[in-house]
Formats: sequence, structure tokens, C-alpha cells
Amino acid sequence: MVDQNITLACAVAVATSAVALAVLIRVAKPLGLIDLPDHRKRHRGSIPLVGGLAILIGALSGAWVLLRFDRFELMLLWTSALLLAVGVQDDRRDVSVRTRLLVQTGAILLMIVSTGVYVRTFGGGVELGWLGVPFTVLAVIGLLNAFNLMDGIDCLSGSLALVSIVALLLLSGADPIEGTAALLLLLACALAPFLLSNSGLLGPKWKCFLGDSGSTLLGYMLAWALIEFSQTGSTSLTPTATLWCVALPVMDTCAVMYRRLREGRSPFKPGNGHIHHLLVGAGLSPRVAVIVLIVFAIAMALLGALVRWLHLGVGSNIVAFCALMIGYIAISTRMYLRQRSPAFRRAHPERMPSSAKGDMAA
Repeated sequence: MVDQNITLACAVAVATSAVALAVLIRVAKPLGLIDLPDHRKRHRGSIPLVGGLAILIGALSGAWVLLRFDRFELMLLWTSALLLAVGVQDDRRDVSVRTRLLVQTGAILLMIVSTGVYVRTFGGGVELGWLGVPFTVLAVIGLLNAFNLMDGIDCLSGSLALVSIVALLLLSGADPIEGTAALLLLLACALAPFLLSNSGLLGPKWKCFLGDSGSTLLGYMLAWALIEFSQTGSTSLTPTATLWCVALPVMDTCAVMYRRLREGRSPFKPGNGHIHHLLVGAGLSPRVAVIVLIVFAIAMALLGALVRWLHLGVGSNIVAFCALMIGYIAISTRMYLRQRSPAFRRAHPERMPSSAKGDMAA
């Protein structure tokens, strides 16, 4: 039997998110939430950066209707709102990396202190002890920034978040009408209007972007859902199995950081070396590139389900994931180097972003 309360809450999340999106798009310019094209951004015209705000408003509205949350979910919503506020300010006028990291660290520590939830074990008897707290800080910051870095092409970051939510709910076996699982379901519903807008199917008048605020919000909420499901015993999901739910953002972030460090550049600087840039550089249209990456993310989640079904141990699970990540880094790095070779640039100047040269020296 379908739970009427969760159905109503999901409907409210979708409707509120859609209405918020329509209103925010109209007031984005006076609020200063506009993304303008530059040497690195190739979109046309000024695009409102209000997707994250609309998504959180939708999720909060659905949560208010459902009212089935304990301290963990309530603190997650409060700290998510805090990070969104900083992200909005970053979208308006750039906030320094140091300030963002300080706020993110503060929000994570507040979650740990107020809920007692953090990464205590990898499973298989591997306990972290006091190292679990700094590890949790690094893991959450890493994942929220991974989703932020993937937000470089229409519908990609939002679609990957949707794939992660579905994978997490299915692999964990969590009851979608209670607790963190219900919150994830509401987040997915609130995402739907944004994805429709961001895809351009509604026309240029209604197009908007997630903004740093939105991509950070998605990564942060997913990171804590992964931790809660794998560490509290609320589901049968193991800590290592969570990696498969967010495989693509994690692998691509590691690949980009590896290449930048090898070139002596800061891994935190923006650039055009992410997998979506490489696929477009290889000749795919942006829409086809998104489809390819969504299929890859789904394949990784299915592989995670297979690993879970085979009951592989913690060591085997980590080895399998790391082997795939090394292969991913090798292949994407080869694509990266090829596309930045003088011969490729001469043969395909139309595929090169205007900032490619700057990206090499940034």
C-alpha cells in the first residue's frame, strides 16, 4: 500500500521546487545571481544561478509536510541551509577557497558533535578510532567538491546526484518513507523541476544553473546519507559499498587532481580537464556526453550491486574499486594529453575551449 503522507510530501516537494524556480529565475538579476559567459564558460547569455535554492526550498517543504525526522535529518537540513547560504554568496561574488573550507569544516563538525555520526569503521573489523573524525571531514568535503567540479555541463551534476540517490536507496534497502531515505526521496523530487529547466526543454527563458550553492548542497547531503547508512546500522550497506554509488564524481576528481599535481598546478583551481570536457573535445555533443556519463554512473552502481551480491570482502571491494579508478585515470589522462597536443589543436581547433591554453598554465 502506498503511503499517502510520503506521496503528498513528494508532490509538495516537486510543486514547491517548480514554483520557487519560476520566481527565483525572475528575481535572479536584482539578487546578483547571474552567471555570465567568460573565457572558461561557453554558455550563451546570462543564466540565473538559482537551481540550488529552488531544490532546497522544495526539499524543506516536503520535509515540513512529512515530519518524520529525527535529530540527524534535522541537523542535516540546517547545516545544508548554512552551506547553501555561503554557496549563494559565492555565486554572487567569489568567496575565497579558505573561507568556504572553513565553513564546510564547521558544518561537518557541527553534524558530528550534535548527532554522534561519523565514519567509525571501514567494515571487516577495520576501526578508525579518533581518526574517524578528521577522515569524515575530508570525505564529506571531498564528495561535495566532487559534485561541484562535475557541474560543468547541462544536467550532469543533477543527473549524477539522481543516479546516486536511486543507487543508494536500492543498495541499502532502506525504507523510503522514513528518516534519511525519505529525505533523499524528497531531494530527488525537488531535483526534477531543475533538471527540466537546466536541460533547456522549457526554452531559454526558463533555463537556470545549479550554481556552486546547488552542487555543494547535493554533494553534502549525499555524503552524509552515505555515512549514516553505512555507519549507524540503520541499513545493511557496508562502508566500502558506498563508493559505487558515487563512483564517477570520485574517480574524475581523483583523475583531475592527479593531472594537476603532476603538472605542478593547484588541484583546487577551475579548469577544462574534467571528463565532460574531454568527451566534448573528442567530438561528442554536450547532450550525448551527459548520456554517456549517466550510463557509466549507472553501470558503476550496478557493478556495486554485483559486488554486494557476491559478498566480496572489504579488501576485495576496495581492490576492485581502486583497479577501476586507476584504469579511469589512465584512460582520461591519455585523452587529456592527446587533446592538448599541438597536432590535435591544429586538426580540431573548433573542439578546443577558448581557455585550453590558459588551463595548461593556470
